[in-house]
Amino acid sequence: MANEGSGHRRWVGQPVPRREDVRLLTGRGTYLADILPRGCLHAAFVRSPAPHGILLDIDVAAARQVDGVIAVLSAADLPHRPLVDAVAVDGLLKTPQPALAGDRVRFVGEPVAIVVARTQAIAEDAVDLVFCDIEPLTPMMDVGDPDHVDDELLFPELGTNVIYEGRRRHGRAQEVLEGAPHVFTTRFRSRRSAAVPLETRGCIARYDPGGDFLEFTASTQSPHLLRRKLASCLGLGEHQINVRVPDVGGAFGQKIPAAPEEVAVALASRHLGRPVRWVEDRRENLMAAPHAKEQTVQLSLALSDDGEFLALDADIVGDAGAYSFNSASALIEPYVGAGLLPGPYRIRHVDARIRAVVSNKSPVAPYRGVGWTATHSARELLIDDAARALAVDPVDLRRRNLVRPGEFPYESATGMHYDSGSYQECLDTAMDLVGYEAFRERQRRSRGTGRLVGIGVSPYVEPTGWGTEGARQSEWSFASHDVVRVSVEPSGQVVAACGTPSQGQGHATTLAQVVADAVGVGIDDVAVISSDTASAPISTAGTRASRVAVISGGALHLAGEEINARLRRIAGAILEAAPDDVEVVDGQAQVRGDPSSAIRVRDIAEAAYYSPAVREQVGDPNLVVTQFLDPKATYSNGVVVAVVEVDVATGGLHVEDLVAVEDCGTMINPNVVDGQIRGAVAQGVGAALLEEMAYSEDGQPQSVSFLDYLLPSTTEVPDIRIAHHCSPSPHTVNGVKGLGESGLISTPAAVANAVADALSPFGGRIQELPIRPERIVALIGDHVLDPAGGGAP
Repeated sequence: MANEGSGHRRWVGQPVPRREDVRLLTGRGTYLADILPRGCLHAAFVRSPAPHGILLDIDVAAARQVDGVIAVLSAADLPHRPLVDAVAVDGLLKTPQPALAGDRVRFVGEPVAIVVARTQAIAEDAVDLVFCDIEPLTPMMDVGDPDHVDDELLFPELGTNVIYEGRRRHGRAQEVLEGAPHVFTTRFRSRRSAAVPLETRGCIARYDPGGDFLEFTASTQSPHLLRRKLASCLGLGEHQINVRVPDVGGAFGQKIPAAPEEVAVALASRHLGRPVRWVEDRRENLMAAPHAKEQTVQLSLALSDDGEFLALDADIVGDAGAYSFNSASALIEPYVGAGLLPGPYRIRHVDARIRAVVSNKSPVAPYRGVGWTATHSARELLIDDAARALAVDPVDLRRRNLVRPGEFPYESATGMHYDSGSYQECLDTAMDLVGYEAFRERQRRSRGTGRLVGIGVSPYVEPTGWGTEGARQSEWSFASHDVVRVSVEPSGQVVAACGTPSQGQGHATTLAQVVADAVGVGIDDVAVISSDTASAPISTAGTRASRVAVISGGALHLAGEEINARLRRIAGAILEAAPDDVEVVDGQAQVRGDPSSAIRVRDIAEAAYYSPAVREQVGDPNLVVTQFLDPKATYSNGVVVAVVEVDVATGGLHVEDLVAVEDCGTMINPNVVDGQIRGAVAQGVGAALLEEMAYSEDGQPQSVSFLDYLLPSTTEVPDIRIAHHCSPSPHTVNGVKGLGESGLISTPAAVANAVADALSPFGGRIQELPIRPERIVALIGDHVLDPAGGGAP
């Protein structure tokens, strides 16, 4: 399917400066909080202070007496259909989520009522006057204890807290493990984290009772999905709802699901007949917005005497939070993670037991790297454990087992079809960049001192561009449906419309580059729109899963090629030439080899719309093309390497160096690619060292401000050195692959392995993230440094 269109590739591959940045950096962006319709009311939510309990009563009398309060609404005031996820996996028990809790609360921060007032301040003050009478129940906080997992049921009607339990067997893993000469085992835990977008969630609902129509503005990644959810909950047709998307200040997956608060705001607007706006504050976002990545992975790896990876056996438990969340479900973590267990290695036997368990915490939802981060980290840490035990170099051990250059296309044990790649080449490039041999010599010199250095290597493969086939290869129930539209206005302006809005990824630049090349115009002649469901063609998935460049970009290229053909046909009529003899380049059409014949695309478009002479010669001068695309699966790959220094006395840890080598096939814009890598790697450092959404034993969240939920800064993240390989996909337009998830899939393991490598004289193993200084001190324990190069008790 690789395609170079009309043969001209002027823009694709160029590091064009992002077109949107000047507007955004000079304060001319329009985010949700910048929008305040005339007569708009403000909403604030009353949230459960209890992690688990029976909601006996809500006393709203005092709040209703506050001057400026318009209404205080509970579940009884706003009847609706509950939010239900769309995932169809056999054995998954559904736990529909209400917009407002009615009879039971299941996590601290769950919305139980909505206060609507003239100002935000009044609404927030009134929230403090609402009293919730809750009969407490024992919270379920530890899903990893099989003996007590059902002690207190969140959903008594289900009879269990285990909402999914299944097994995926590929090959003969158990048999191979029993006969293998070497088997290594670990129990790895990835702690709960949050996406923490710079802009929190929010929405504005304007319900028109006369037209029975809802105008809904939201900070969302998936406008068409949100429209569908709102229509279902409100009992409206999708044609009765228009979802608008202003500038969005980050999302990382958290803004894929339809939030219960969004449904409540829409219901409140319909109930009151007034516009209602909700803008989430940071405490709400940390406490009540979806979390991610809390998994426990029991993993065993079998090796032969010569270091060949033979089999993997995994037991994966995902903490789903309080509900099987409504767009991706509780399975987005453990179920998806199981599919990528082999990673970039030639492991032919894989066995995985998968469980998803509800708990009295905020529900989980997609977050960059989804379920892949935990299983990838567990595997990479275990590989380093094996290398130390076998006294072999961890890089050599990986190189021996990576998929080799002549083996593509390669089918993994779990059924993923790696279309192309540069697995060993990326590893070699990374080792050259980091100066691996010189580092090992430096490390030997550091032994016996109080500051030890270590290196961690983390090769990865990333499923990208999720269409129907890519999702199926992850055994996920997901039908990709994406349509785009390219049109030429009478003015000659090219408009590219798609349903995958940007949250900072640079779509206005990269997608314009694709369209400009396909149509044959300049990038400044292309406008990319994806701002509302009325003007943007449908994308049922929206922006997620590293799919926009592959699917939206590929479809826009194909539509642009058809526009190019139509322009040539119309220009041929004007120039009295055969269409095949006409080329469109840089916004002009001309007979090949005759620059004097050149006419502007603007003149061609004007003639197409208004010239009777053209109409006589070209029966269909239509310059609007729609295109559907659902490509085959494609996989990017690469390596992240981290170098760290550890202060043995304090447990202080400094990341000295980060190297990222990636292969996403054809790069549309190298600057944007590097930006995606830097952002994801920085988040990976945070996951490895800092970020933890902690809860107390009695179910109270402990990380509801940036004093407690720690984010990486320039102090923790050094300058990231980046290199590229290019193995174009044979299945995608222009050979493009996605890469948005890779840095957060692979970086935590690279940093963790570097710490384990530094602490290897003490025999310390890393089995939990994040790695805090106190955990390093605990790993060292009572050991003292041996100047000869080891550690001794």
